Amino acid sequence: MSPDENTPAGGAERLVGAVADGEDTAVEAALRPKDLGEFIGQTRVREQLDLVLRAARARGGTADHVLLSGAPGLGKTTLSMIIAAEMGAPIRITSGPAIQHAGDLASILSSLTDGEVLFLDEIHRMSRPAEEMLYMAMEDFRVDVVVGKGPGATAIPLELPPFTLVGATTRAGLLPPPLRDRFGFTGHMEFYEPAELERVVGRSAGLLDVEISAEGAAEIAGRSRGTPRIANRLLRRVRDYAQVRADGVVTREIAAQALEVYEVDARGLDRLDRAVLRALLELFGGGPVGLSTLAVAVGEERETVEEVAEPFLVREGLLARTPRGRVATPAAWHHLGRTPPVAPPAGQPGLFGT
Repeated sequence: MSPDENTPAGGAERLVGAVADGEDTAVEAALRPKDLGEFIGQTRVREQLDLVLRAARARGGTADHVLLSGAPGLGKTTLSMIIAAEMGAPIRITSGPAIQHAGDLASILSSLTDGEVLFLDEIHRMSRPAEEMLYMAMEDFRVDVVVGKGPGATAIPLELPPFTLVGATTRAGLLPPPLRDRFGFTGHMEFYEPAELERVVGRSAGLLDVEISAEGAAEIAGRSRGTPRIANRLLRRVRDYAQVRADGVVTREIAAQALEVYEVDARGLDRLDRAVLRALLELFGGGPVGLSTLAVAVGEERETVEEVAEPFLVREGLLARTPRGRVATPAAWHHLGRTPPVAPPAGQPGLFGT
């Protein structure tokens, strides 16, 4: 079982976790854009998807099945709702873990209406029997419902109305090729640039009735790990700080002070991230060190360090995974205000194997 990114073993909620919690789900409903023109970022995916939807509307038919992949918090659910809105169709939302039997999927598919959009989150976690039933449903708009057991079992074909399946996954590599091939459009969601996140923060501040300066929005955007969900969460915490300890206006200084209280530094690292880097530098001289040893040093589970902390540290160029273990990069030493070790004489192996 994978760890919860928002609540590692220490128990404290992780402000920079990209997985939506209960509060996020409620707030995101009010902040979500309603059409592609209002959607910020993901320029390439948005342009391609706009062509797909316009062509489908011109034909008077349903849109092709859509697969959206990418890290949590980048807007996959929002885009699925926009697809339904652009097509003027209702949307049904479910998830892969909720479909454990083929009968669960058959029940959902048989109740769809003509042109309806079915959003299937975490599609890579769907059970294999349901997955195989989905092949025929996507391609032929038909499923075979098996009645009875053993030699007397009978397959009854059930015709389905045309529908659009929107699948979302954080791990596209886990999808079997037969399933991937049945999607007419595949879009990969990229992490956002700081300028795009500034626009996201500015738009959300307007909807939440928060007065914010351009510099304040930039400060929040720079600590948001390229993820709109995290940007919106940080904005809400900064808003709270501004209302309680300032005049309610979010400036660069107020944003920086607020996020210092919440232990989110200028690069978006939180307590867990810095604990991993400090252990690597202070206890093991920058590495290499094994994952299990590193996890013990920071008091977390091995899976928490590997799946929660490391991906962002690697993406930021602060940590490297090598065959000999985890190694801190020179950027990690500088970020924590320390001097990297002096390189060994020529001919001798160094810290990074050079």
